[in-house]
Amino acid sequence: MLLKGGRGGWGNVHFKTSTRKAPKIAEKGREGAELQVKLELKLLADVALVGYPSVGKSSFINRVSAANSKVGSYHFTTLEPKLGVVRLEEGKSFVIADIPGLIEGAHEGVGLGDKFLRHIERCKMIYHLVDVSEMEGRDAIADFEKINEELSKFSEKLAKKPQIVLANKMDLLWDMEKYEKFKSYVEEKGYEVYPVSVLLNEGLKEILYKTFDRIQKVEREPLEEETDIREVLQELNIQKDDFEITQDEEGVYHIEGRIVDGVLAKYVIGMDDESIVNFLHLMRSLGMEEAMQEAGIEDGDTVKIANVEFEYVE
Repeated sequence: MLLKGGRGGWGNVHFKTSTRKAPKIAEKGREGAELQVKLELKLLADVALVGYPSVGKSSFINRVSAANSKVGSYHFTTLEPKLGVVRLEEGKSFVIADIPGLIEGAHEGVGLGDKFLRHIERCKMIYHLVDVSEMEGRDAIADFEKINEELSKFSEKLAKKPQIVLANKMDLLWDMEKYEKFKSYVEEKGYEVYPVSVLLNEGLKEILYKTFDRIQKVEREPLEEETDIREVLQELNIQKDDFEITQDEEGVYHIEGRIVDGVLAKYVIGMDDESIVNFLHLMRSLGMEEAMQEAGIEDGDTVKIANVEFEYVE
């Protein structure tokens, strides 16, 4: 990231003459551009693993990679995204990001969901893990719809990403009609669905190879959208009388204006007589001495100009 700096000031060598070998006067540089930047971390992974809490996401990433994500029989075991590298064979690998469990309202920050969802934006595709056993009294179809709704509400880009639906915990499912109903519903929505058991390592290998082939054809979202950056240059046309004199409640006189910011403020004022005399000479050439008299400034009054306070002496 680059920002344009201010024009540099002249050092005392610039003011050197044949009669003034070591001038005690110099210029400050002008202020440069300022920019406040807010940085947001977005994990760089090929596949984002999403789903409700306790559907088996951490177990999945531990099973297919060398990740060591915490696994527990309670919700929100994973509190931050975890990365795992899936190594299929020589030269074939990809990265999965285990996104902590999402819940309804995640796009608005419920359960820190908005902080997790942004990590999905640069992933090439999504694994949507659903617990089809419904052992916890949940509804697989409703869970599937709610997670997709949160993705679309957070960003249209997330809703459009390629998605593979993994029907997990098939080992706990005794009524296959539940799975067939879920499968038909998901396929009607245009998604691929695969039955898997992360616990028994069933159905995973085929999906991983298909995923590798697919992500080779998907381009990653750019880091940021291109913007048209234009620099507008304005001619600095400063007049000698381009300043004003005001007095504050404490009786201090302030000389402010473009002539102060553009000319006087760049001079370095030292404690030596020469630099002060040069500065006062410049003020006089700009018509400030006469203006101070017209403003009623009297002997002993305090005058502030370019962040420097003077005691006015007639």
